[in-house]
Amino acid sequence: MDQVRDLASKNAAVIFTKSSCCMCHSIKTLFYELGASPAIHELDREANGREMEWALRGLGCNPTVPAVFIGGKWVGSAKDVLSLHLDGSLKQMLMEAKAIWLECSGIIYNRVSHDRGLEGIMQVGGRSTKNRSTESNLVPNLSTKGFKEGLIRSDNYMDKVMGLASENGVVIFSKSSCCLCYAVKILFQEIGVDPLVYEIDQDPEGREMEKALTRLGCNAPVPAVFIGGKLMGSTNEVMSLHLSGSLIQMLKPYKN
Repeated sequence: MDQVRDLASKNAAVIFTKSSCCMCHSIKTLFYELGASPAIHELDREANGREMEWALRGLGCNPTVPAVFIGGKWVGSAKDVLSLHLDGSLKQMLMEAKAIWLECSGIIYNRVSHDRGLEGIMQVGGRSTKNRSTESNLVPNLSTKGFKEGLIRSDNYMDKVMGLASENGVVIFSKSSCCLCYAVKILFQEIGVDPLVYEIDQDPEGREMEKALTRLGCNAPVPAVFIGGKLMGSTNEVMSLHLSGSLIQMLKPYKN
């Protein structure tokens, strides 16, 4: 137990994992995407890994991996970490532990989604340097005919989304590079459900599918989860259902 505590205190962020654990991989990827470089200790590759696993269990880690420590303190396992990420607490904890740095030389880099693009660099206490005068140029001047054709195409993609959702019991619209998509897929597999996974970044028309999902009410286009033809939501909603025990009940008819 002393070795585990010692290792946990040596780095701002520490994750005890197993190389064969998919959820461990997802948590590591989440930390990397947040800009952290946690110390990784893979118990199945450590000479005394079994003893370390028992020590983690003695500290209250259940399951024993992934076991996440930030600032020398045990944060929890995958469910706890994802819950903290969804409410915005995880990033703050990493910043306070100096596991990630968003401030450099008086500049804060404003991270935005790839759909909106880089809005610019924000000076501390100042205004964004984004050129607002160009915003009006972002909306094309569509003719009435072009506008109608755009609506028809959009409806077609919405029909495609709803068709896939209604023809299959459980559907997850995903992106192959999205770690939260990966976490949701693994969650469903651990429950014993084999969902239809539609990777929109591998579809030539994926951008239009993404727009259709947004129009259907998905706060984040991916992961977008449908059960029994109904939209459940994205990661936040799915994890809330899982933590309350409702998700397993909803998935019972679709278990292998």
